[in-house]
Formats: sequence, structure tokens, C-alpha cells
Amino acid sequence: MRPEWKKFRYRGRTLEELLKMDIEELARLFPARQRRSLLRGLTPAQQKLLLKVRKIRRRLEEGRLKRPPVIRTHVRDMVILPEMVGLTIAVYNGKEFIPVKIVPEMIGHYLGEFSPTTRIVQHGEPGLKATRSSLHVASK
Repeated sequence: MRPEWKKFRYRGRTLEELLKMDIEELARLFPARQRRSLLRGLTPAQQKLLLKVRKIRRRLEEGRLKRPPVIRTHVRDMVILPEMVGLTIAVYNGKEFIPVKIVPEMIGHYLGEFSPTTRIVQHGEPGLKATRSSLHVASK
């Protein structure tokens, strides 16, 4: 159990207070880009993801699920909301689904921020059919 001074707070609000807010109230706490995104309304894909999250939360509260299943999604531009905390969402990065465990500190960020689309390139030795210049190794 965390001491009182270490409890999670987002802009002075506890997680319980955030869960009681509706999206418009919550949007006022977010940075400008996320606030604009939420106030303009959710896209159909974002609404579908939010319905899945709410359905799983409801089933967990009723006790019909022991642990939450992983939700797979392509919706990288969804703002992480307090009701997503505790779930694992597998976010597509263009090649594979990367599981992202949602923790309270992620609230207000986008899902895509936690599923990188590029990797650091580490070049190896030249392969077959490489050009002559790439095969040349300077000898001392």
C-alpha cells in the first residue's frame, strides 16, 4: 500500500475522482491537443474501442471475468482515459501488436506513444549480392 503522499494524482485529482468525471470534465484537465481531440468527439473506431473497454470493466466488476483479456486494436490515436487503467491493450505498430499495460501515469497520453513503429537500425555484415564497395574492408 502506498503512503498517502505517494498516491497517484493527475492535476490534483485522484484516480477515483477521475473515474467519476464524464469525458467533457476530464477533457478540461488534459493538455490542449488531447482536449481538442476529445471535445471534437470520438471517431467510430475510438467509440468501438471504448465500448470494448467498458464491457470488459463491467464484466470484471460483476465477477464474470477473473482477469481481463488483452484487447487488440489499431487505434493508436486514442487518448488513454481513467477507465482503461488496469487493462492490457495490444496496439498495432504496423507489423505486430505490442501489449501495453495501462497504468495511471499514462492517463492523458495516446496509445500509440507506447507502441513504437520504428526500431534502431543496427547494420550487420554485407549479405549476398551486396555491391563491391560495401564488401571492401580497409586493411591496415
